[in-house]
Amino acid sequence: MSPVKKDSTLIFERSTPGRRAHGLPELDVPEVPLSTLLPTGMVRGTPPALPEVSELDVVRHYTHLSHRNFSIDEGFYPLGSCTMKYNPKLHEEVARLSGFARLHPYAPDDLAQGALRLLWELGEELSEISGMDTVTFQPAAGAHGEMTGLLLIRAYFEARGEHQRTSIIVPDSAHGTNPATAAMVGYKVLTVRTDPRGNVDLQQLKSLMDDTVAGVMLTNPNTLGLFEEQIDEVSEIIHRYGGQMYMDGANFNAILGVTRPGDQGFDVMHYNLHKTFTTPHGGGGPGAGAVGIKQHLAPYLPTPVVSHADGRYFLDYDRPQSIGKVKAFWGNFGNLVRAYAYVRTLGAEGVRNVAEYAVLHANYVRARLKDTYNVKYDRICKHEFVADGTRQKARNGVTTRDIAKRVLDYGFHAPTVYFPLIVEESIMIEPTETESLDTLEEFIAAMIAIDKEAAENPELVKTAPHTTVVRRLDEVRAARQPDLRWQADR
Repeated sequence: MSPVKKDSTLIFERSTPGRRAHGLPELDVPEVPLSTLLPTGMVRGTPPALPEVSELDVVRHYTHLSHRNFSIDEGFYPLGSCTMKYNPKLHEEVARLSGFARLHPYAPDDLAQGALRLLWELGEELSEISGMDTVTFQPAAGAHGEMTGLLLIRAYFEARGEHQRTSIIVPDSAHGTNPATAAMVGYKVLTVRTDPRGNVDLQQLKSLMDDTVAGVMLTNPNTLGLFEEQIDEVSEIIHRYGGQMYMDGANFNAILGVTRPGDQGFDVMHYNLHKTFTTPHGGGGPGAGAVGIKQHLAPYLPTPVVSHADGRYFLDYDRPQSIGKVKAFWGNFGNLVRAYAYVRTLGAEGVRNVAEYAVLHANYVRARLKDTYNVKYDRICKHEFVADGTRQKARNGVTTRDIAKRVLDYGFHAPTVYFPLIVEESIMIEPTETESLDTLEEFIAAMIAIDKEAAENPELVKTAPHTTVVRRLDEVRAARQPDLRWQADR
């Protein structure tokens, strides 16, 4: 059989009249014409042109398609700022326990004591890890958590009569969701630049501050993979003017068990449970963007709030200052079960090890690659670092995009490229805590080999990838004219 015949997309060419992938018992109830169940205009005049294939053909078709997807189960996924790490399958099994997976969302409190206890205890654990006072689990994902956190800040100031606070400060290195969320909530976005060491520029921050500023949105460590060395000063400046400190928790995995945002002066933060705390990340979800807050923001939490009294857990709707619900039921509950299993499995020592190994791995790769790829902010990083391809581009016109495409040929997922925007030709690399030294060495060797190819045979890199099922796409056309489904010619 020729290679093209192995392509599972040709399943329609394998169709043989009369071949079936299933067998159904004879109908044991009266047959009802479709015309009596559906409007006449909705009933097909001819059968759909579906392939007639065996069960084995169907299984092989979808198995082949699944092999076209790159996953963390198959290879290294150093996608900076996204924590694409391996997660224990045990936590998947726990989330599928029938008492959790089959619990009706409208079950009364007395029939959901186990689930409510899990939420209560997970909230206590996350509060301890982050230095916050309480947590809400309603937000569906990180950006949704950002929105919820800013709504809490807005409600806090409205209750105090401080209606003049109409702006939020966001660093120029921030995740794109930060300014977008602030604008969505109704705030004017003020941008603060990054200083030569990769920190927030304190002098400009001071110049932006007055009583119209509601707060600042920071990621710490920031998107350059660097810890804000002057976080205490930033907090003092913001609080001196009565503003609130918001932390984007996307990079929380870098500081688990080492330092707590609540101790750094943050008033509210969201946790990407679908990144830091074991839920699979990518493919559009599922997410979980829990939000932790200091006590002064507690009256405004979304309803209901999980409460505990007299040995009983219950959902408290009696919250007159609440911002209301932000999602149906209690968020993506299955992900919360996974996060609970993750924390309980690791314990305090294991949680800290997550951060220590993530930081160790990132600094090892940074040190090994900095002589090959430029590192603009060359200091001790946390869980990720930002290199760039300016040397390669200046030498033979090989861009960061070319390098990322060539990485695919070496069997790895490409790192994040062209973000953060303040670094030209940026390459953001996050090894995570779960990869072995062998894997890191293989990736380092590949990156060094690509640099050599860029010098000796630049066209090889500029035309990559060469070994993937789909070659280099016209990315503009793919974004504007996506081909989302296969259609038969007949």
